[in-house]
Amino acid sequence: MKTIDEIISKANYCLGCKTKFCSNKGCPLSNNIPEFIQQIKEENYYEAYKIICETTVLPGICGRICPHMKQCQGSCVRNIEGESVSIGELEAFVYDKAKENKYTLKQCFEDIKEKNVLLDKKVAIIGGGPSGLTAAAFLARSGVKVTIYERYDYLGGLLVYGIPEFRLSKDIVGKTVKDILNLGVEVEYNKELGKNLSLEKLEKENDAVFLSFGSNSSIEMGIEGENLKGVYGGNELLEYNIYPDYKGKTVAVVGGGNVAIDCARTIKRRGAKEVKVIYRRARQQMPAEDKEIEDAIKDGIDFLYQNNVIKIIGNDKVEKIELIKTELKSKEGEKRLVPVNIENSNYIIDIDYIVIAVGSKPAEFVSKLGIELDKYNNIKVNENYQTSNEKIYAGGDITGTRKTVAWAAYSGREAAKKITERLLKEVN
Repeated sequence: MKTIDEIISKANYCLGCKTKFCSNKGCPLSNNIPEFIQQIKEENYYEAYKIICETTVLPGICGRICPHMKQCQGSCVRNIEGESVSIGELEAFVYDKAKENKYTLKQCFEDIKEKNVLLDKKVAIIGGGPSGLTAAAFLARSGVKVTIYERYDYLGGLLVYGIPEFRLSKDIVGKTVKDILNLGVEVEYNKELGKNLSLEKLEKENDAVFLSFGSNSSIEMGIEGENLKGVYGGNELLEYNIYPDYKGKTVAVVGGGNVAIDCARTIKRRGAKEVKVIYRRARQQMPAEDKEIEDAIKDGIDFLYQNNVIKIIGNDKVEKIELIKTELKSKEGEKRLVPVNIENSNYIIDIDYIVIAVGSKPAEFVSKLGIELDKYNNIKVNENYQTSNEKIYAGGDITGTRKTVAWAAYSGREAAKKITERLLKEVN
């Protein structure tokens, strides 16, 4: 843990730019970064916390696990000729200081003086992950009576099951959830659409419904051998926390995002002899944060860049995988370089287990909700976050938004604003 002097030194490194590239270009939530850092410089930790809480209710989380170099820190002007300001670390520090001094989200919201004008309105939120929690908080800030319906017996969604403890403490998530519930948000646990929860009934009983249950089914690669024993989906491994015995085994993880890295590091920590991350592009194109890749390398994980899995081999269970090397080429209409298999570069390696972490898709029940979907089976929403049913809104991964916590939280906050605007029109 950094000392106060070290934190102040990091804060003083910020130039306090009037043109806030870190906020306006880099941060999905448009947090007022120079302003909260200025308050750190002056050791006004409550003011710093209040400034952050104007735009986000997840500072203790985003400060720790956001891909900062791909967002706020990557847009920092200091980054042009040197190292960027440690924005994530400073945000996490403000949150920790707030908890130490018992500052609450409710206290901040009251100081922001939002008028509670919608006390007679009710909104149901389905899913208690980053998007749902954020929407609940900002709706409650406007005086709306909010109830979250959650399929598990805890809130947090992927913050709990999708991010390993070594990256994000469950204690931090618990404190964040408690702060949000203290705004007056109600919760009904163990409620799942299509089982013991009816969307039609919720629509009748509430003024609006917000769908935020995520998109956590692993995408299949569509290759031979994918149905063999020993092939797992990365999302499901993290969510259900049911692992085989990896001790002394060699495991391949296919993919280049944070799910792939989290799976690889978790498996290595569970005793695997070797863990190989296989990615079809170069390291520079990996969606995962560079720091996470570096930490994985320190954990002893091997990275096979520019390799593609074309076949999983085995009689009943996984025994080997066939790989082919790739080269990266520009393609018309594509922003990223496209990996192209190099002819006759195939080779085979021995593998005991393989984890597929190349992306996620919505669960099958989504197609039965009677709501319009896009070509990827994500819920289709308009600029107001409304679905084809104007009383039902949606946000987060289920709408195909960029899959980071900050972007999910952004959609929850903005959907809450749009719901509030519509309800205000009805009141007036």
